[in-house]
Amino acid sequence: MGRHTLADEPVPHPLDPPKRYEGRGETTGSHRIVAKKAPRRRIAKWPIACAVLVALVGLGIFGWNWADGVLNNRAEAQASGCADGNTAIRVVVTPSAQKPLEQAATRWNQAVTVVHGHCIQVSIDAAPSSQVLDALVGRTNIAAIGGQPAAWLPESSYWVSELTSKKPEIVGAAPQSVASARSADYPFIGLAGTGADDDIQQRASQAFREYLEQPTQQTDFANAGIKS
Repeated sequence: MGRHTLADEPVPHPLDPPKRYEGRGETTGSHRIVAKKAPRRRIAKWPIACAVLVALVGLGIFGWNWADGVLNNRAEAQASGCADGNTAIRVVVTPSAQKPLEQAATRWNQAVTVVHGHCIQVSIDAAPSSQVLDALVGRTNIAAIGGQPAAWLPESSYWVSELTSKKPEIVGAAPQSVASARSADYPFIGLAGTGADDDIQQRASQAFREYLEQPTQQTDFANAGIKS
């Protein structure tokens, strides 16, 4: 056989595809063409969507039940706040303490204060301590001071001592000073024997006395020239 030369090979037509030689991979330049990877398997989205939907529904039910429970609790609290109705108590005070006591009573009433199931409304009347003592011990008609009050706030413990010595059964709670000025100690004393609701009136007057000891009310005393 003769020697094979390039001249012996047929000239390729310009439109013919490039000739591939067996045993050789396709290359572009000096790098082998990498075969295409198989497409990744896609994860179905509907199970995830269902799980999210279930979670949202669960959270919605929980949130609804929680909100409904809060509203029910508030409604029950409001409904049971004055379960036993309204009760009015009257406090007779010495004239020098009238203004701070009226300010305290206004705030108390606006807050709709509840004591043992009763919404307590406080009213303040002013009268000289000597006049109140005479009415309470029977020297004058109790109507002179508008009837027997639930509590009394004279300017001095002297008047409380007089009441205790002359009519001890009328004292419903031990007196306690709520303010002071010079020789005055302003003792607050709860009274007994006001009627069928005597117990709640005594409890309410005690609660109001504690209310007078709070900072806001003490500021009212100070502004009236009465220090705590």
